[in-house]
Amino acid sequence: MGMPIYKDGNDMTAVVDGDSGEGTARSRDLPSQITIPCIQGEMVYLRPASVGDLASMDALDAYVNASGVTGKDRVAERAAVQAWVRRSQAWVDGIESRKSGIGDPESRRTIAWAMLTVPEEHEDETVNEHTATEFIGMIFLIDIDGWARSARIQVILGKEYRGRGYSRDAMPRVMTYGFADEPEGLGLHRIWVAVPEKNTRSYSVYQSLGFVPSGTSRDALWDEANNKYQDLNVLDTLVDEYDPVRAMDAFGMHVITTNPGMEKALLLHQHSTAIRKQALSDTIASQPEAHSDEAQDETTMGDKMKSDSARIAQDNIESENTWPYNSTERNKSKKAWWRRLGHDRMSSRNANDSQQEE
Repeated sequence: MGMPIYKDGNDMTAVVDGDSGEGTARSRDLPSQITIPCIQGEMVYLRPASVGDLASMDALDAYVNASGVTGKDRVAERAAVQAWVRRSQAWVDGIESRKSGIGDPESRRTIAWAMLTVPEEHEDETVNEHTATEFIGMIFLIDIDGWARSARIQVILGKEYRGRGYSRDAMPRVMTYGFADEPEGLGLHRIWVAVPEKNTRSYSVYQSLGFVPSGTSRDALWDEANNKYQDLNVLDTLVDEYDPVRAMDAFGMHVITTNPGMEKALLLHQHSTAIRKQALSDTIASQPEAHSDEAQDETTMGDKMKSDSARIAQDNIESENTWPYNSTERNKSKKAWWRRLGHDRMSSRNANDSQQEE
């Protein structure tokens, strides 16, 4: 996907388009004002966060164990979230970053979304911020750098909503928006995350979403619980590497084509799938054939191995879930594993609470 042309910027740079060899001047300034889109998931609905949501973050105990989840202490985490929400609101209001009082001297921006749960039986109704139910946390694109076309993604959930699949639903859809061309998206080139060494669960989730380990800051964080320093791991993914459809498939999530940037991402995914199928066919066709009588057994065995290999590869390709969200092919009665995961964990917590009360 190409980088967007922002019409209100002054910094211009020459970029070569594809193989044409023609240079075009494109701005690397971010727009002075933005409209943050609402984004729909299967488990969560994202709307622009407001200052009024900050009290809800406190009520959810969203900053508990911050040093283990993000590497910050609880006070610093809370202060960062409050600044991110205000910076996001300032961008919506068109306030210059340097003049907002909570901006960045490098004019980097932040977008903050509130995360709301989606009712389980919602196929026949429109989901929006009014029909979505509980407020469970926030998701951010932080330090959006127009010059480098880079941003960091961060999810902060209430204590009782962690480990239930909400991040896995929200992150690919936010990243699709981030990578999408302007005006649909931000036209980013890179999205990255920073994960404390001890947060192995998040590290695994990010890898399954397509993030690649890119570096380690040694002893960058203090691990209060264990009274020692810990490393900070950095992972990232680039626009020409990231396939949101495959990322959602990894967790049984479905494509929702009404989300910003998703229709184009789906077309690119289908194109890459067709290329892999053609490459598979070419590989099979290029295999040498044995013709002598003495090699008949080896030929039969080789054909069988090729056939099995081709079938497995073909099954892997065709099993990729590219259903649109409202597809009639979707089995609406099937309860996805991530729904069961949330219920099981919540039921376990409720049972423990009941035992403690007794």
